[in-house]
Amino acid sequence: MKKAMFSLAVGALALAVGVAAQAQVTAEDMVKFRQSGYTFMAWNVGKIKAQAVDGSVPFNQEQVAAAANVIAAIANSGMGALYSPATLGETGWKETRLLPEFFEEQDKVREVAMNFVQQANALQEVAAMGDQAEVAAQLDELSKACKACHDNFRAE
Repeated sequence: MKKAMFSLAVGALALAVGVAAQAQVTAEDMVKFRQSGYTFMAWNVGKIKAQAVDGSVPFNQEQVAAAANVIAAIANSGMGALYSPATLGETGWKETRLLPEFFEEQDKVREVAMNFVQQANALQEVAAMGDQAEVAAQLDELSKACKACHDNFRAE
């Protein structure tokens, strides 16, 4: 299973790199695209958190599943192609906080990224089943996966 997921991730990354190269995307564009993706993901995480964790909004399985679908889609979209040493210190919508260690510790990056994709896919599956407690627990696992990247590769 891990080998298949790795192969899928590498294939998606290769495809995205090819598309990015053809489109002649600038470093600034790469930062803007990934910042936009993460912002949209965060908005959807907030929707799930409000319903499944905080209870500030009544739990609506259909809305939670839709938000989880978006998160999984972005996680599986090949955003790895938007990372290049040329983007270090670049400004997109705001200055990137990506640390140089991201490019120096590729095994760790791969491990963190694969866990993030797995947790996003698991959230999508759990959300489709509609159990609020399971959604809350899996959202916590996704949050830990996000934090692992932030702790290792993002400046405060």
